[in-house]
Amino acid sequence: MRAEPKPEELTAIVDTREQTLWDVAPLQVERGTLTTGDYSIKGLESIVAIERKSLPDFLACCGRERERFEREVQRLLAYPHRALIIETSWPVLLAGNFERSQITASVATASVLSWIGQGLPVLLANDHEQAGKAAAKLLFLCARRRWREARALIQATENAS
Repeated sequence: MRAEPKPEELTAIVDTREQTLWDVAPLQVERGTLTTGDYSIKGLESIVAIERKSLPDFLACCGRERERFEREVQRLLAYPHRALIIETSWPVLLAGNFERSQITASVATASVLSWIGQGLPVLLANDHEQAGKAAAKLLFLCARRRWREARALIQATENAS
């Protein structure tokens, strides 16, 4: 049986519409069209989806783009492995001093909690760099888990024979 995959053997798929890419090293990177989310793993595009939000993007999703983003949340919820990673921190959201935004701290924090309550894991990753590192680790862990599940299924089938 093949050894577990190593991060550098996996390829992250980054949606072609994504403009500010995270550094997800040591994963390899390919551009592709994803149905949902901004990042996935090659071969697991229907199983793993990560949505990236900068702070300004997130604030727009709390306000003028709320309906559109709620539809995105519903699509993400269909994925066994999913997450929303926001390039900010909880203290920043609590402070609510958002430049050029009408969104209040109360609306921002309630939005995060609402999406968590719907079953969408939300990670507040401080900044762009930390968000990329978290995404790389999450993508790897999801791929490794799927590999282990497949290995266990194969072993169970072989044992039943």
